Amino acid sequence: MPNSMSEQLQQDMECEGLFDCFHGLKELDAECFQVLVNAEKPLTVDEIAKEVDRERSTAYRAVQRLLQTGVIQKEQVNYDHGGYYHVYLPTDSVEITRNMQRMLNEWYAKMGQLIQEFEMKYEQTSESSPLEG
Repeated sequence: MPNSMSEQLQQDMECEGLFDCFHGLKELDAECFQVLVNAEKPLTVDEIAKEVDRERSTAYRAVQRLLQTGVIQKEQVNYDHGGYYHVYLPTDSVEITRNMQRMLNEWYAKMGQLIQEFEMKYEQTSESSPLEG
């Protein structure tokens, strides 16, 4: 992964890389998300774990991270005679995209503010120490 912003801008970035970057996802998180995107129906944690060939507890932690970022949703399914279980499905792509755009706008505003602060500080420093000639 590049260290500087200029290095990041020069490298080719894939859509998945962008998605991971925005949400700080681990490789397993992205695998679980892809399983849910490709599934024909919402899946349980056990089904997700089987698809990614991991222990249930490991898959559960990945699912929890995906829930926290808002890229998947949890639904409760009730049994006819009492009890329930949860299934997971991807959040609508339009909602995910809007959230990433909002995050980008917030980041852009923060970077703009930092650049402005840098400019003001640099201006003050260069005004207070005249160049020797």
